[in-house]
Amino acid sequence: MRFVVYVAIALSLGSIYYNVGSNYRSIEERGLMVAFVVSFMTFMTVGGFPSFVEDMKVFQRENVNGHYGCFAFVIGNTLSSIPYVLLISLVPGAIAYFLAGFQNGFEHFIYFALVLFISMMIVESLMMNVAAIVPNFLIGIVTGAGIQGLQILSGGYFQLPSELPKILWKYPLYYMSFHKYAYQGMFKNEFEGLKFRDDMFGNNHIMSGEVILRERWQAEMGHSKWVDMVILVGILILYRLVFFLIIKTKEKFVHARKTSTSILSNRSTQIMAKSLPASPLHGLTPPHDTHTNNR
Repeated sequence: MRFVVYVAIALSLGSIYYNVGSNYRSIEERGLMVAFVVSFMTFMTVGGFPSFVEDMKVFQRENVNGHYGCFAFVIGNTLSSIPYVLLISLVPGAIAYFLAGFQNGFEHFIYFALVLFISMMIVESLMMNVAAIVPNFLIGIVTGAGIQGLQILSGGYFQLPSELPKILWKYPLYYMSFHKYAYQGMFKNEFEGLKFRDDMFGNNHIMSGEVILRERWQAEMGHSKWVDMVILVGILILYRLVFFLIIKTKEKFVHARKTSTSILSNRSTQIMAKSLPASPLHGLTPPHDTHTNNR
C-alpha cells in the first residue's frame, strides 16, 4: 500500500513540475521539487511505525527466552529493510525525476536515488529508536513526527542558514539535521553544471548553477556532493548504533530484574520453609492403647 502511495505522489510531482526547463523560474521549481522529495517523501516513512513496534515486541519476547541477540536483531532489521526502501527510491524516484526533466545523465539519477534511499533508511532508523523507547502507537508516531518536523525546519531550505536563529535552530539543530546534508547534496547534484537564463534582465544574462548554489541556496561549496552523501551514511550508522545501545541497555535491565526477582523468590521460599512447624520424628511409635494392655 505504501508503495502505491509513493508512486501516486511521484506521478503527481512529475505532472506538476513537468519538464521544468532552464529559465529563471525553474530555479525555484527545481528547489521546491528537491525539498518535497527530501522532506515529505521521507516523512511518510513515519507511517511504518506500527510494524516497527510489532517487530520490537517479537524481539523482546525472543530475547527474554534467549533465542535472539541484540546485534543479530539490528543487522537483520537493517538488511530486511533495504530491498523495500530501495524499491521505493528507484521506482517512484525515477518517475518524479524524469517527468520533471532533471539533469540528464545516469550519475545524476543514481545520486538522486541514493540520497533518497539513505534518507528513508535514516528515518526508519529514527522510528526504530522511538519504537524501542515508546511502545505506544499514537505517542510514538507523534514523537517521531515531531523530531522529523524539527529536522525539516532546521535543514536550511524553509529558512536559509543565514536567517536561522542562532540559538537552538542554527546551533545545534541545523548541523544535527540530516536534511541539511540531503538538501545540499541534492541541490549540488541538480544545479552544478547548469546554466539559467535570467528573464529579469533578458535572455542574454546567464546565471551558472554554482552561483545559484552559493547565493540562492547558501550551499557549502567547500566540499562535493559526495561528501554530503558520506555524512548521510555516517548519520545512518550512528542512528543504528544508538538503536543497538538502547535495546542492549533494556536487555541488561530486563535480565537484571529477572535475576533479582528469582533471588527474592528463592529467599521467600527459604523463609517460609523455616517458619513451618517441625514434623514428628520417624521411628517413634504412638503409645499403646490402654484398653489393649488391660486385656
